[in-house]
Amino acid sequence: MTDALKRLSDEGVAIWLDDLSRKRITSGNLAELIDQQHVVGVTTNPTIFQKAISGGDGYEQQLTDLAARKVTVEEAVRMITTADVRDAADILRPVFDATGGKDGRVSIEVDPRLAHNTRATVAEARQLAWLVDRPNTLIKIPATKAGLPAITETIGNGISVNVTLIFSLERYREVMDAYLSGLEKAKERGLDLSKIHSVASFFVSRVDTEIDKRIDALGTDEAKALRGKAAVANARLAYQTYEEVFSSDRWSVLENAGANKQRPLWASTGVKDKAYKDTMYVDDLVAPNTVNTMPEATLEATEERGQITGDTISGTYEQARADLDAIEQLGIKYDDVVQLLEDEGVDKFEASWNDLLKSTEAELKRLAPAEG
Repeated sequence: MTDALKRLSDEGVAIWLDDLSRKRITSGNLAELIDQQHVVGVTTNPTIFQKAISGGDGYEQQLTDLAARKVTVEEAVRMITTADVRDAADILRPVFDATGGKDGRVSIEVDPRLAHNTRATVAEARQLAWLVDRPNTLIKIPATKAGLPAITETIGNGISVNVTLIFSLERYREVMDAYLSGLEKAKERGLDLSKIHSVASFFVSRVDTEIDKRIDALGTDEAKALRGKAAVANARLAYQTYEEVFSSDRWSVLENAGANKQRPLWASTGVKDKAYKDTMYVDDLVAPNTVNTMPEATLEATEERGQITGDTISGTYEQARADLDAIEQLGIKYDDVVQLLEDEGVDKFEASWNDLLKSTEAELKRLAPAEG
């Protein structure tokens, strides 16, 4: 084992785990990761919950009780998922207190079927914050067009937000604008800005997966030379955009009122292509005031063989822009790719949510008490 995770943490990268299940909570595994592997936060999404609950480990008693009460499947799913998030938040509470609310966070996503409905997303965010009832919760809202005003309104209500499914630089800029607008609303309403936190989940590996597929279809040596370069370049330019926005006059006014910067969070950092080093999206995206949320396999790989050599983002912007320009010159349209990925991301989470509803419904039927 190396001390790569400690070095990563020392460089200002908060290590969050991109996974949660009841077994991870009750076995003491989550507490162990916090204690021994520098994990300071947890993210969840509909796919993670679908895998955890359909796996069944640890959910039998609650499902039995829910079946006896004859609750709807939607209520059952919300009771189960918010219970896990609440318990994880309690385990992470000491980290939250020690970092002044910056870390020790657990994220839970609004129903993905609401991704294109602003008003319903705001209502769902408020409901989830109330249900979990822990100050170290982040409500995840997707960065769709309808999600942007929902982010502003939710932040304006004093609820901390994890903005998810960001793929494009333009959309990321819109997300930061939505955050600042939300802080301005919160300030007008007299809320304490220092209590409001946010991260912006910028997705990484899926960009390479889609662009590499198009590069392979071209098949030229010129194209192949650009394999595996798009995702890191895109994320590095996102960090440049973050630096610009959070050094603006508009930001200074909010910062002086006690506001917190919205940190970039590198999401989807598990490497999908075995040709690439399995810690690539960790090693190559080190910069202060960022978060890297990792599946457990990536966390372990980083611990064993991560090459953490200091800041690997600052000073790379010219090369990153050149790499994306070269890909565009191959005829691979950046705007097409990022829009496709956003659409697919929403669809995948919605499919996972529907699968979760189906598998939970089957369990409720199985465990339903006999009539009479």
